[in-house]
Amino acid sequence: MTHFRKLAIGLVVVAPLAAGAFVAQERATQDGGRLLGQVLDLVQSRFVDSVGETALYEKAARGLVNQLQDPYSELFSPQQLNQFNTTTAGRYGGLGMSIEEQHGKGTVVARVFNNSPAENAGVQEGDVIVMIDTLSTRGWGNGRVADSLRGVPGTTVTVSFARPGVPEPIKNSFKRAIIRVPAVAYAITFDGIGYLPLDNFNESSTREIAAAVRGFQAQKAKGLILDLRRNPGGYLDQALTISNLFLPQGVELASVRGRTEPQVYKAREAPIAPDMPIVVMIDQYSASAAEIVAGALQDHDRALILGATSFGKGLVQTMYPLDGGYALKITTGKWYTPVGRSIQKERKLLPDGQFVEVHPDSLESDSARKARPTYKSTAGRLLYGGGAITPDIAVRPDTFTTAEQNFLRGTATKSQDIYVSMYDLAFELKSQVKPDFQVLPAWRDELYNRLKKKGVEIDRALYDGGSRYLDRQLERRIARLAFGDSAVGRRALPDDPQLQRAIDILKKNPSTRELIALASAAPRK
Repeated sequence: MTHFRKLAIGLVVVAPLAAGAFVAQERATQDGGRLLGQVLDLVQSRFVDSVGETALYEKAARGLVNQLQDPYSELFSPQQLNQFNTTTAGRYGGLGMSIEEQHGKGTVVARVFNNSPAENAGVQEGDVIVMIDTLSTRGWGNGRVADSLRGVPGTTVTVSFARPGVPEPIKNSFKRAIIRVPAVAYAITFDGIGYLPLDNFNESSTREIAAAVRGFQAQKAKGLILDLRRNPGGYLDQALTISNLFLPQGVELASVRGRTEPQVYKAREAPIAPDMPIVVMIDQYSASAAEIVAGALQDHDRALILGATSFGKGLVQTMYPLDGGYALKITTGKWYTPVGRSIQKERKLLPDGQFVEVHPDSLESDSARKARPTYKSTAGRLLYGGGAITPDIAVRPDTFTTAEQNFLRGTATKSQDIYVSMYDLAFELKSQVKPDFQVLPAWRDELYNRLKKKGVEIDRALYDGGSRYLDRQLERRIARLAFGDSAVGRRALPDDPQLQRAIDILKKNPSTRELIALASAAPRK
């Protein structure tokens, strides 16, 4: 009897709990809102330092976004939003040059873009910006200089430059223009193989890639190497349209799954290069849009993927405009390749706020692959899921020797002085070299002596141990200053085993069918 009465009481209690679920939820919401309000009131009225009301709410909003523990969700202030749009869109109102801060010199012009106000006015790489309008730039950081140079297209700004070898500053008045940062710095061929490095996915990427591919086709190129190494991604639509350059109309390119209905993206146009053999190069820094392209071409057996496993950034962010010029970038979904592989690699949050991979291994062992889900490509090839894009053929990049590693560690605190001194030496040598120049030991000795005169003491044996590294860095700086980015690309080949392998593969496998057969047979080690 007692047992029955206890059971009956238990049954009676369940019903009110279920019926009151909405009441409890509403009460929890009210309590949460009350908690936030109380904290805001106390901070505003009792915190030792006064906090303005606008700043108070912004800090609360930033705290909420930070507590999501998502490295890709971010609240942008109006200034931060402007900088984000400039970087991502690849265009802005300015003069058409990139700048860098060099210790002891100030802000230096690092690159001048083609057909820009800077190029038309004769600005040169190596010029030091000493004055903007009537203000000296002494003590300014890179950000302040950049903000002062940018502005509404059509407005004017006066800039004075100090140029090595010229006694007086060079003063120019510029009319700001829409500047489009090139996504493709150069496109060259190696033994009839087109090489196309893509730096980022901005609004002009597809147009630049298409132009370069048509150029290769006009030259009767035997194949294409699309280099996505160190490409951090960018605009989604560019990833899709670039994939569509090589894939037939109607095939799936990628999909997004979130809290709403899944979105499937398909090729809308006829491809411009449906048959050209392609090798796509990726590494551990290839992320986001770069992974979408590599995944689409791999899933449809359209390209051989070579290099190291990609970064694994497969989260979708959506930008929501807010009042006051603010904006919230928040993660709203995940990317999937055409066969359903998630691009997102698993990561965890450390106590210091850093996100690290749960299974860090850029090339991945056989044992690690066995734990990953498997998929089939369009032609039935084995593909690995579980995050990121795994290359069909893994090739390690060139590595530093022990002596070079010792040099880099031993001079880490002096790297800025070495960079500036090397830049100055390269600038002086650029007018003395021919396209086929070789770095002379005397140049390396001159660099050492310049560092010594500046008070930068480096053990000579340690310095000589880094001679190969120093020669390569000096060679690339001289080549770019004297002959441009394409000269650097050509000279990098002997030190780039991944690119060497890609060229060799395309020479020996001159069709897409042969490339895919090689990918299928390649040992996954």
